[in-house]
Amino acid sequence: MTSWLDTLKFNDNGLIPAIAQDRSTGQVMMVAWQNKQALQLTFETGTAVYFSRSRGKLWHKGESSGHTQIVHDIYTDCDNDVIILSITQIGGIACHTGRQSCFFQRLDKAGNWQIISDVIKDPDEIYGKDSKSDQPNPHTPSVAIADSLDVLTELDAILEQRKQADKESSYVASLYHKGLNKILEKVGEEAIESVIAAKELERAKNAGTNVDEMAHDLVYEVADTWFHQMVALSALGLSSKDVINELARRFGVSGIDEKNSRSQ
Repeated sequence: MTSWLDTLKFNDNGLIPAIAQDRSTGQVMMVAWQNKQALQLTFETGTAVYFSRSRGKLWHKGESSGHTQIVHDIYTDCDNDVIILSITQIGGIACHTGRQSCFFQRLDKAGNWQIISDVIKDPDEIYGKDSKSDQPNPHTPSVAIADSLDVLTELDAILEQRKQADKESSYVASLYHKGLNKILEKVGEEAIESVIAAKELERAKNAGTNVDEMAHDLVYEVADTWFHQMVALSALGLSSKDVINELARRFGVSGIDEKNSRSQ
């Protein structure tokens, strides 16, 4: 059977333009590029993954800013050479300038570009001083807790929706269809890959080479592990909120005391 990816027309570099459009308002938030792998990951995870032409690698929108894009639907046009992603923009900022949308300049009748939207948040606060784009940076401060919880809440909702989806068109639905054992098998696989990535990062740090790349790989593998763990929780009628509540309960409690309380 022909893959849905094979019906799309990628350019000579294996890329296709992707337009991110706000699901609620219809506003165009940004335009980027995707290759087959980026599109497949976007489809599987329900979050936007793009391909950086300047770095020659995949990048998960929000990986350094925290401004993740939750993808609700994927569309293509009549020529199959453009993608539209119907998204919810976590944090309300899609542009690296700190604005809601990348399209903040409008041509007036005199032929001048006018800035029509304000900066919501200083880019230095988002990416760290002197950084100008949404690039992987392990030293960038983490996103605000509220935004992080938004990501988990949105993902919980998507996982719940996928229970009603066609197993042939949704990766998560196919996992639900295969049953808990298959889901747990994926959790185990991703956990092992996280361990391997952690050891690779340790070796890179000791050797002083490829540290940023290995750090990104570790974050990527941990994200995969968390994702499949959330699928397992959802399959059993639980959610990330249950885990967060448990972690919150442990604040102020000695780790030793907490561990000892389990044996009692």
